[in-house]
Amino acid sequence: MSDNKIIPFKDPAEKAEDALTILLREGARDLLGKAIEAEIQSFLSEYENNKDDKGRQKIVRNGYLPSRTIQSGLGDIEIKIPRTRDRCGSGVQFTSSLIPPYLKRTQSMEELLPVLYLKGISTGDFQEALEALVGPKAKGLSASTICHLKKQWEEEHEDWCQRDISKKRYVYFWVDGVYLNARMDDRQCLLVIVGADEFGKKELIAVEGGFRECEHSWRALLLDLKKRGLNIPPKLCVGDGAMGFWKAIKKEYGESKQQRCWMHKTGNILGNLPKNLQDSAKKHIHNIWMADTKSEAGKAFDYFLDLYSLKYPKAAHCLEKDREELLAFYDFPAEHWAHLRTTNPIESTFATVRLRTGKTRGCLSRKTGLAMVFKLMQSAQKRWRKLNGENRAAEVIEGVNFKDGIADKNEDLRNAA
Repeated sequence: MSDNKIIPFKDPAEKAEDALTILLREGARDLLGKAIEAEIQSFLSEYENNKDDKGRQKIVRNGYLPSRTIQSGLGDIEIKIPRTRDRCGSGVQFTSSLIPPYLKRTQSMEELLPVLYLKGISTGDFQEALEALVGPKAKGLSASTICHLKKQWEEEHEDWCQRDISKKRYVYFWVDGVYLNARMDDRQCLLVIVGADEFGKKELIAVEGGFRECEHSWRALLLDLKKRGLNIPPKLCVGDGAMGFWKAIKKEYGESKQQRCWMHKTGNILGNLPKNLQDSAKKHIHNIWMADTKSEAGKAFDYFLDLYSLKYPKAAHCLEKDREELLAFYDFPAEHWAHLRTTNPIESTFATVRLRTGKTRGCLSRKTGLAMVFKLMQSAQKRWRKLNGENRAAEVIEGVNFKDGIADKNEDLRNAA
């Protein structure tokens, strides 16, 4: 019989990739070692003139601390931190700013853990997923790690809900009440407010649980914002027409104008029309909010009512009853119109939120559900774009009047006089 052994095939590209990863990891370790060495040399130079009665330096090197590993995207990197000794007992010790004493993983890895979980990796599959990314030596990434993270997110959300906002000025609010598909021990409506500040930057203002989209729940949220210092009302609030928010905002921030979301309104109108008319009706609706001036929008508005009110009164009434609120955006800078016509900052974000919570296998508690949504929206917030013409936001806050999206210069001259 032949003594030839069958050698398993291994893809050459796989070998090259493994070799490259090893090379990068070794290079990272060497570079990190040199950086830490430069740190301790700089540290010792600060104390080189600090000597005792016998002329010896008081702060000297004293070997290394036990070796440890740092988890990174390249896998585990082994490092040694130099140690110093203080001969006079004054308590001076070297601490690396690159590698703090209790650092276990890089910041990118710390951010990766919640992102993977929130994007759909279940608790039980987490160890396997991380091993595929950083190698088989992924330690400390078990299900218990994620349970600890969820507890941490709950605490972060509680602290965030108590933060001081007295120095904030918001020009716009986008508001919505959202129900999640996840199983929860207490099914609730999530009340969400996104704001744009005086610099045109969008940020999450509130995400709280309510029993439903009622006036009481929204008013409780607005009162909490006031208690934490937000006493100056936004100039405009954008939302759909089915919320108790509008009654609540009148009581707490009565000066704020209202803008109905055209995306929600379009869906409601088309729902009252037969399918064979929906495409043409949608074009007529677009002609309203795409008009260059409020006057032209009014003409397109009247045309739609004349065309559909006789045969489809419900569709016409659905549009007509919110006429003023649907056209409110014309009294604000034209650069902002694309942002003000819909609640897209919330809707687009919650598409991701619903996707993740829909994958949750177990039953979420109220706190865990809120914390999960909070972290997902914080992650999405980093990608929110500023208002077009961000400098205009400050003008709106200062009270500059706009007509058809253009600043009213005559009004400014009258005010100056």
